[in-house]
Amino acid sequence: MAEKIALVDYGAGNLHSVHNALKAVGAAGVEVTNDPYAVRAADRIVLPGVGSFKACAEGLNAIDGLVDAMTERVQIGGAPFLGICVGMQLLAAQGLEHGVTPGLGWIPGEVREVEITDPAIKVPHMGWNDVALSRHAPAGGLLEEGEAYFLHSYHFAVDEPAHIAAMTDHGGGLVAAVARDTIVGVQFHPEKSQAYGLGLLARFLDWRP
Repeated sequence: MAEKIALVDYGAGNLHSVHNALKAVGAAGVEVTNDPYAVRAADRIVLPGVGSFKACAEGLNAIDGLVDAMTERVQIGGAPFLGICVGMQLLAAQGLEHGVTPGLGWIPGEVREVEITDPAIKVPHMGWNDVALSRHAPAGGLLEEGEAYFLHSYHFAVDEPAHIAAMTDHGGGLVAAVARDTIVGVQFHPEKSQAYGLGLLARFLDWRP
């Protein structure tokens, strides 16, 4: 029987492209949903996200019971979780975009604006860039080194180095992926990263943390 994969729908802009990418790598049981009951019943959860931290956090919290269901299924039930772009940033304790906005708080840290240290460095960080694994990358080969597509103006400043799974360089080091227990988040867009991104999604479907 195909695993149930909850692709969380809270108005995130990249929902349909992520859905198509998951189907392209063989995910037969994907359900686009904002139903807390469906999230609690899922074997895996994917949280996409495009836009501002504040808007995404507000959209997620506006759906009654959804955050509680995600927390219960992932933090207590141990379901594998993948956060993408702002979906990864929402793992932080807070975001500083348009004021201070609380996040899920699953991985300590905050989301800050990318600092411009060189006039040649452009913000937003947009386009293809290297993904370099840290020694804390999840076991089992979920993440691989390569090139991925990024599009963001804010970055996840992680409190604990042990939660940094991969880095990229854009006028200095930026966190490209975070991981903790059954949770992984990527700043880049797998659904826009061609073979590299599809490979990550395929491995996530088989990931047994």
